[in-house]
Amino acid sequence: MAMEYFRPIPICDVARPEGALPLAGGWSWFSQVELLQRGQAPRILPVADLPAEWRERLTAKRADVVGLSMDAPRLMGILNVTPDSFSDGGRYLDAAHAVGHVLELIGEGAEIIDVGGESTRPGAAFVPEAEEVARILPVVQAVQALAPVSLDTRKAAVAKAGLAAEAAMVNDVSALGHDPAMAGVLAAGDWPVCLMHAQGTPQDMQDDPRYGDVLLDVYDHLAERIAFAEQAGIARGRIIVDPGIGFGKTLAHNLALLERLSLFHGLGCPLLLGVSRKRFIGTIAQEADADRRAPGSVAVALAGVMQGAQILRVHDVGMTRQALRLWQAVTGMGQ
Repeated sequence: MAMEYFRPIPICDVARPEGALPLAGGWSWFSQVELLQRGQAPRILPVADLPAEWRERLTAKRADVVGLSMDAPRLMGILNVTPDSFSDGGRYLDAAHAVGHVLELIGEGAEIIDVGGESTRPGAAFVPEAEEVARILPVVQAVQALAPVSLDTRKAAVAKAGLAAEAAMVNDVSALGHDPAMAGVLAAGDWPVCLMHAQGTPQDMQDDPRYGDVLLDVYDHLAERIAFAEQAGIARGRIIVDPGIGFGKTLAHNLALLERLSLFHGLGCPLLLGVSRKRFIGTIAQEADADRRAPGSVAVALAGVMQGAQILRVHDVGMTRQALRLWQAVTGMGQ
């Protein structure tokens, strides 16, 4: 028998029927699920038909992340101290400029700052550990007292240096798969880690990516990486998951993941969504300039919130915060 996956069909509405279940202990609810199986058409079922283990994972309140409750959407502001990131490469290499930008992000509503010293855009060059540490360390030291800092890195030595400088978590785009020492670094403390799905490396990930069923393949991969992390001594309550939009995916793959994003709540972890200014937004919006993709980025972020995504990784913090506040007000989901 083919493995069964149960995707909650999330609703954000003040009229909540009796028997509806909370999605991940958050703002949205569901009274139906979509049964997904490989090679078969989806079926809609009432929540009464949910197996007990899926019901628990889909409804349980998520653990706090860096002191932030996951019962409301949280904004992670992006700071790339790189010369070659696709949108803001080269702008914040100078530590003073980087700190100034962090102050702007916090003022606009960022609750976590994601600091990266190596670009992971398609085709980006590999950065040696020592160089990556030299890029991120002055910034982490300068801003960690202002807001929780997330380290966007695949490398254990970089994570170790940043965590020693009081960074609060690690965001690993390889889901602990790039550096065999990374799991041990994280298991030694109580830091949260975001495990992201990526097919291939930044150098080759967009060279004809293929999947049998992209939604279920990504789900299974993340489930495997969670199990790996747990075996290494990292508790599930410290794990965040990210389906990796744009990392080894075509436009069709990205849209298939976003259409049924709520499936990933079945992993029992907070869900991070990073779509800000990405190429697929430019393709659909017919906007080649990444800096002009804020409206499309906000639209996709809100669509993610409607499917229960708890952390939004964004460049345009102020615009996203404003849109989020208005969406919460007119839907009643901010109460």
